Amino acid sequence: MINDIKNRLNQIINPATGKTFEFENRWQHISMDGEKLSAEYNRDGISPAEKRIIEVEIQKALSGLVGIDNMMVKTTSTQSQDVFKALDKQAIAPEASPQSQPAQIKAGHGTIDKKKPVLGVNKIIAIGSGKGGVGKSTFTANLAISLSKLGKKVGVIDADIYGPSLPMIFGKRDEKPRSNSEKKIIPVESFGIKFMSFGFFINEQDPVIWRGPMLGGVLNQFLFDVDWSGLDYLLIDLPPGTGDIQLSMIQNAHVDGAIIISTPQDIALLDAKKGAEMFKKLNLPIIGMVENMSSFICGSCGAEHFIFGEGGVQKAVQQLEIGFLGKIPLELELRTGSDKGLPYMAQDIFQERPVWKAFTEIANKVDAFFLPTPLEQKGGFISKILGLNK
Repeated sequence: MINDIKNRLNQIINPATGKTFEFENRWQHISMDGEKLSAEYNRDGISPAEKRIIEVEIQKALSGLVGIDNMMVKTTSTQSQDVFKALDKQAIAPEASPQSQPAQIKAGHGTIDKKKPVLGVNKIIAIGSGKGGVGKSTFTANLAISLSKLGKKVGVIDADIYGPSLPMIFGKRDEKPRSNSEKKIIPVESFGIKFMSFGFFINEQDPVIWRGPMLGGVLNQFLFDVDWSGLDYLLIDLPPGTGDIQLSMIQNAHVDGAIIISTPQDIALLDAKKGAEMFKKLNLPIIGMVENMSSFICGSCGAEHFIFGEGGVQKAVQQLEIGFLGKIPLELELRTGSDKGLPYMAQDIFQERPVWKAFTEIANKVDAFFLPTPLEQKGGFISKILGLNK
């Protein structure tokens, strides 16, 4: 059986060159442990879109021999800049030949398609960070509630498959989503926010060891197979980093803007800048950057302490030439609220506190980002007079 598997895998075609993996000597190793396949190939020169094509071809090649749940296919690369070269080409030539476009495929539990809008959603905002531990999910949940307080209908996708935390933050850890008569998944609702998370479909103690197309399939379902009707904003809580999950999510849906979260210290800013560059290369408008955990306010004396440094994000936005949305200080109740399933911005008793005011200000800036400029309003008025909108 292993020889048959190797023969089939050697005939996989590299879409970047049109040559077989055997000819290019791509496979690093191929082995079987019982019914489980472990394989690894060199992906130098292969873009994220081409990598997804290869993963599907591997599934097809091994159909009948190895089930998708028993496949563990890894990649190695000595040339990580190939990913960004591929993105540069897409930015220059969006109308590339059909062969270079992502194929419409069945992957895992969903379908990866060409970029398209999410039905029922007015604006989609991606919220990312270069590294983990900067409070992105807590920020996303509280921003959603802050936008809701402005009268907006808001939904959230928890796209961090490996560490889904929104069920805990929103107090819905034991919830199990259901589907409607149209076979659309009904999002869970909490504090007026509709949200969907992979955490609803696994036990909290279970590690997620999926790779490649299976992850893309789940996230694709969260975008296109969930009933998001009636939303002003859909926030996507991206996982940390600038990898395939982030690229797939942004490239598959019409995302309208991005927010970057960072703490003030240099190590966090270094990775946050990479996230900003990724969004720029994807031609995704950056709404602005948020400095989270900017300082600690002592509950006893009221003194402000800059634990992670001061003003780092404000300097970074000047270098990157992007907007600055604001600073969110640390408060004990911000952390305990997330742990208890009672988000900070859902508790009106905090209305006069700095964190509450910071989230309210940021929500207003985000909402204002999508308002038409006076010139655009004037143009729309003139078009209406001239009958150009008919």
